[in-house]
Amino acid sequence: MLRWVIFISIYLVLGFYSFQAVKTASRYPWVHYLFITLYILVIANFLYQFMGTDGGRVLSRPKSYAFGFLLAMLSFQIITIIFLFSEDIFRLLLGIYQKVFSTQKEFSIPSRRRFLSLIALGVAALPFGALLMGMYKGKYNYKVLKYQLEFDDLPAAFDGYQITQISDVHSGSFDNRKMVTYGVDLINKQQSDVILFTGDMVNNKTEEMLPWADLFSTLHAKDGVYSVLGNHDYGDYVAWDSEAEKAKNLEDLKNLQKEMGFDLLLDSHRYLEKDGERIALLGVENWGRGGFKKAGDLEKAKKGISKDDFKILMSHDPSHWEDVVINDDYHYHLTLSGHTHGMQFGVEIPGWIKWSPVKWRYKYWAGIYEELGQFINVNRGFGFLGYPGRVGIWPEISVITLKKKGLT
Repeated sequence: MLRWVIFISIYLVLGFYSFQAVKTASRYPWVHYLFITLYILVIANFLYQFMGTDGGRVLSRPKSYAFGFLLAMLSFQIITIIFLFSEDIFRLLLGIYQKVFSTQKEFSIPSRRRFLSLIALGVAALPFGALLMGMYKGKYNYKVLKYQLEFDDLPAAFDGYQITQISDVHSGSFDNRKMVTYGVDLINKQQSDVILFTGDMVNNKTEEMLPWADLFSTLHAKDGVYSVLGNHDYGDYVAWDSEAEKAKNLEDLKNLQKEMGFDLLLDSHRYLEKDGERIALLGVENWGRGGFKKAGDLEKAKKGISKDDFKILMSHDPSHWEDVVINDDYHYHLTLSGHTHGMQFGVEIPGWIKWSPVKWRYKYWAGIYEELGQFINVNRGFGFLGYPGRVGIWPEISVITLKKKGLT
């Protein structure tokens, strides 16, 4: 309870401070009342959603929207306060200067300048509006990102072989069937040789995927649809009545993927064959650095394949690639991961800038990287989680074409 009291107190102080900019910029009472009303509604909705019984540590849909609106309001407040605080320091110093060096006897601080308050509100409106637009439209702004990777030892028959990768569906967060259908159709339109899904089909429970199973069952590729599990698929973020119930949920998810036509790789491998040649496709269970589940067993997955095989590895968390895969005695030509979502927030201008706060947690967080002659693609995710939107880091469908060096 104490943490809630502290949180509400800080929120009220920030609101009172940022309200000063509104009062200075506009003298219309209805504007003041509108700000206060929105301010109270946002915190009231947040407290209503989060102070009740918790169905899981992962945000449900109502909670995620409450969090999203709070995040937008806090961004507005903080940026406004940065401007106000800077001006207040200047006003204070000016008041002290006038008291010391002028003839006036009383200490006074100059009034706030209206144009600075207008600038503060204008700048603060940008992230506020972006976060709201990200919740309305950005989360379904699917992008097809195409890559071409060259390898010396790619079997010649696989020159031009095309892979579509999707990751982090998080079906429990979906709220627009029309847009999700558009995204699934976009995957199929790539007409790739194989479709690979790298984990996190749900947020908490298998039942979240049931309304969407028929839609994702339409995914089709000539060589099949393969998948692995992500950290959210194990049901670790929800309270279960028993371990047996939790185990049944995981088994139900495995069976559901099979019914959908997904070939789920659990520390195992398959061979993809073409014109008498083949490449190895391996999939491990989730392995993540820190407090994330470390169920993946690379040794088990590679048992029965040769060091000389061309290998593609599906592993949900890119920290597995960094900590284990690239230093393994086998050479994994291409690893496909997801997990980071690119934090669903950042700035990307192809060829110019790629930035997100998630880079402070993950060295490999979005796109193609190469280390020790091995590649990884970290997919930005098909769905969304927590904040119910995306700003600057859009939902991704990766299309990777394999090429053999020296072939024309």
